[in-house]
Amino acid sequence: MNNAVNDGGGAGVWSATGFRPGTKAGAGAGPGVGSPSGKPGGADGDIWSGCWVAERLGVELVGDEGLGELLGLALRRNPKRAHLLVSHVLGKHIPQSPAVVYGYGFALGLRVRDLLGEDEARRAVVLGYAETATGLGHSVADGVGLAPCLHSTRRPVDGVARAGGFEESHSHATSHLLLPEDPDLLAGDGPLVLVDDEFSTGNTVLNTIRDLHERYPRDRYVIVALVDMRSAADLGRLEDFAREIDARVDLVTAASGTVRLPEGVLEKGQALVARYESEAQASAGSQSSAAAPSSGVPDSAGPGGQTAPEAPEGLARPALRVELGWPAGIPDGGRHGFTPEHRVRLEGALPAMAARIAEALPSDARRVLVLGFEELMYAPLRLGVTLEKLTDAEVRYSTTTRSPVLAVDDPGYAIRTRLVFPAHDNPADGPGERYAYNVAGAGFDAVVAVVDSAADTPELHAPDGLLARLSAHTPSVLLAVVPSYTPERPSTASPTERPSMLPEPLRGPDFSSYAPDEVGWLLQDLSDTKLEAPTEEREEAIQSGGAHYAESLPVEYQPSDAYQELFHNALAVSATRIAQAVGVVTETVLAERSPRPVLVSLARAGTPVGVLMRRWAQHRHGLDLPHYAVSIVRGRGIDANALRWLAAHHDPADIVFVDGWTGKGAITRELAQAVEEFEASDGITGFDPEIAVLADPGSCVRTYGTREDFLIPSACLNSTVSGLISRTVLRADLVGEHDYHGAKFYRELAAADVSVAFLDAVSDRFDAVGEAVDAQVKELLSTDRSPTWEGWAAVERISEEYGIHDVNLVKPGVGEATRVLLRRVPWKILARAGAGADLDHVRLLAEQRGVPVEEVDELPYTCVGLIHPKYTRGATGADGKAVTV
Repeated sequence: MNNAVNDGGGAGVWSATGFRPGTKAGAGAGPGVGSPSGKPGGADGDIWSGCWVAERLGVELVGDEGLGELLGLALRRNPKRAHLLVSHVLGKHIPQSPAVVYGYGFALGLRVRDLLGEDEARRAVVLGYAETATGLGHSVADGVGLAPCLHSTRRPVDGVARAGGFEESHSHATSHLLLPEDPDLLAGDGPLVLVDDEFSTGNTVLNTIRDLHERYPRDRYVIVALVDMRSAADLGRLEDFAREIDARVDLVTAASGTVRLPEGVLEKGQALVARYESEAQASAGSQSSAAAPSSGVPDSAGPGGQTAPEAPEGLARPALRVELGWPAGIPDGGRHGFTPEHRVRLEGALPAMAARIAEALPSDARRVLVLGFEELMYAPLRLGVTLEKLTDAEVRYSTTTRSPVLAVDDPGYAIRTRLVFPAHDNPADGPGERYAYNVAGAGFDAVVAVVDSAADTPELHAPDGLLARLSAHTPSVLLAVVPSYTPERPSTASPTERPSMLPEPLRGPDFSSYAPDEVGWLLQDLSDTKLEAPTEEREEAIQSGGAHYAESLPVEYQPSDAYQELFHNALAVSATRIAQAVGVVTETVLAERSPRPVLVSLARAGTPVGVLMRRWAQHRHGLDLPHYAVSIVRGRGIDANALRWLAAHHDPADIVFVDGWTGKGAITRELAQAVEEFEASDGITGFDPEIAVLADPGSCVRTYGTREDFLIPSACLNSTVSGLISRTVLRADLVGEHDYHGAKFYRELAAADVSVAFLDAVSDRFDAVGEAVDAQVKELLSTDRSPTWEGWAAVERISEEYGIHDVNLVKPGVGEATRVLLRRVPWKILARAGAGADLDHVRLLAEQRGVPVEEVDELPYTCVGLIHPKYTRGATGADGKAVTV
C-alpha cells in the first residue's frame, strides 16, 4: 500500500499556548497552493481558532506546522466526541476565499492524477461524501480532470435506483445514498477515489469501500482527505484492510497529525456544552420573539459573546432574485454523476453567470459572501471563484449545514456566531433546524444565497427562514437558484406500471397529535370516511367470514372517570418500569442492529413505543433517528407501498420494526412472511423482519425491553393514547393498488387526549433508570435470547382446553386482553391467581361489560382474553346483556 500523505517538513503542537515546534516524523508542508488567506485565527491576528477549546479541555493538535492554519476547534453535543475539528479551507463552517477552497481540492486531485497516471485516471471514478465533502470531492475530480464524479446524498430522488448506501457512525444525520443516473457508473473495475474532509478513524470510508467492494470489486482505491487525523491505534488499519479485501489502497492528504485528548475530556466537554447551551436558552428567553427562532436558541451569536442586532420585526428586506441562466442539461452537482463533458460546458457558462451576480450586487459592496446550501457546495463554489476574479470586492464562500455546533463569540474559537432557521427543502427525515456559521457579525455588505430549485420553497422565504435571517445581518441579500437536476425517465409507461411517486409521510398536527418530528405516518387519511360499526355487528361479520377485522373500525371507547383515574394511577406506578424497558430495547437495537437505525413502528400499538425509543436515543446519545409508522394486518401482511417508500429513502438494512408487545407471536410470523413475499415480488432485499418490542411475554423475539407481562398503560386506551389515530384500515374500495393503508385522525377527541402526557411521563424517568438500563443491557447482550415460542404453545393449550379450537380467538397478555374488552365481543378473562394492580383496569372493563374473570393457577401470562368462540344467541354484548344475532 502506498501512503502518500506528505513529503517532509516541519511539525509541532498546537495548544492553548500557541504553536510549539516539534519533530514529528513524516509530516509535510501542504498541497502546494499556499496557506489560507488571513492569519490562523481569521481577523484576530495570530490567535489560533482552537485556543478556547484547548484551554478549557486540554486538547492539543499534534502534527504538521500548518495544521493549525487548516483546523480550528469547536464543541458540539455528541456522546462519542464533544470536540469538533473545523476546517478553514473546506468552505463549510468558516467563510473563506473561494479560490483557496477550490485550490486545495484541485491540488489534491492533481496529486491523485500523478499517482494513478493518465491511463488509470481515465478509468477512475471520484466519490465525495455528503454533506461536507460534496464540493471537495468535485474539486478533486476537476484536478484529476479525466474522471467523472459522484457524491453521496441524504436526499432521496424518486425513480433513481440506489447503487449503494451507508451510515456515518459519528453523524447526527440520516443515511447516505448513492444515486447515479448511469447505473454502470460504479460498476467498472477502474480505481475508485473516495474524498472526505477528514480521515480520522476511517470507519466511514472503509465501510463504504467494504460495501461497494462486495458489489463492484476492483483492484485499487485512493482515499483523499484534507487532513489525516488518525490516532496511533488506527494507523495500521488501512494496511490490514487492504489485505482483507486484496486490493491496493492509497491515501492522499494535505496535512497530517492527531488530536491529544486528556483523560475525562468527553465528560468535561459535554458539561461545557450543557452549561453554554443552558446560558443560550436563558439568553433566548430574554430576547424578543422577533429575535429568536422557534427552537429557543438565539438566532445568531452563541453564549459568551454578543448577539448580532436583529432587523425590527416586519422590516426584513426581501431578497433580490438573480436569474443565473444555468445551462440546460448540466447537473447542479454530483448527486447523480457529473462527467468531464459536463465540466467543459460548465466552465464555458460560468463567466456569464458570475457577471449577472456581479451586476446585481450593490455598487458599494466591498465584502461579499457566496453562501451555498448543504450538499449544494460545488456550484456556488465555482460561481464564487469566478465572481472573485470579476470584482474588486473581497469574496468569501461558505455553506449552510445540518450540523449543530455550539457558537462562542471568542477569537480563539472556530464558530463565532450561528444563524438558526428551518429546513427548506422538504427533507425526507422531516423538518428540523439548519445552520449558517460565522455569517452574523462578519461585516458582509452582501450575501448571495445559492440554492437548488428543490429548496426554493415557502420555508426559504418565511419570516423565520434563511433569507430573513440573512437580511438581519447584511444590507443586501441576493438569491440565485440552480435548477435541481432530475435524471430523465422514460416518457411512456405501461398502464400497470407502479407510479414513481408515493406520498410523503403524514405528520402532526395535520395528522395525529404527535409533534411532526416524532413520527411520520406512511398511511392515507380516511378521517372523513364512516368506518365505525357496533362491536356486535363487527364480531358477527368477522366470525362468519363475511368481513375482515381491518375493513371496519370499532366505535372508539370513551373511558369513564373511574377508568381514566385507573389509567393515570397505572401510569404513575409503571412509568419507571416502562422507561427502563424503553432504554433496554433501544440500547440493544443500537448495539446489535444499527448505530443509526430507522425506526418503523407497527401502527398503532407500536407507535408510542417507537416515539419513546426515538426520545431515548436522542436523550442518551444525541441521535436524531427517523421514525415512521406503517400498517400491518393479520392475514393480509404489511403495507407493501410503505416498504417501497422506505426502501427508496433508507437502506433496508437499517430498518428496525417496532411493536408494543408480543402475545402469541402472530404478528411476528405475519411480518416475516410478508417481508419474504415482498422481496420475491419487488426484488428489494435487506429488510430484517425481526421486531423489537417493549415487552415479549410470549418469547417470540430476541430484541426486547423485558419478557415480563406487565401493564403498559398505552394498552389501556385506544386512539387517545396513540396520537388520536385509529387502528389501520385495509378495504378494497378505499385502498387501491398504489395506496397506503388507511387510518382516521380523531380530532374531535382532543380534549381526552393523553398521548403526549404518556410519553412525557415515561421520558421524565430516563435519567433515573440509566444505570439499571446499562446493567440489564450488559447482561442481555451476553445471554441466549433465542425465541422459545412459549406463548404460542400456551395459547394452543388454552384453545383446546376451553373448546375454542381457534388460536386467533385467544389473546394472551395484559395488552391483548385489554384490546379484547375494548374492541371485540369477549367471552371471559383468565387471570393469573394473585395478579395485582396490573389488572385493575381489566377487572373494571370486565365488570362494565358483564364478562366473568376466572382466576387460573400457573397461567404463563398475567391474563388472557378469550373472544366469544361462537357469536350467536347468548354472547355478551357491549351493554353487558345477552344479544341476539
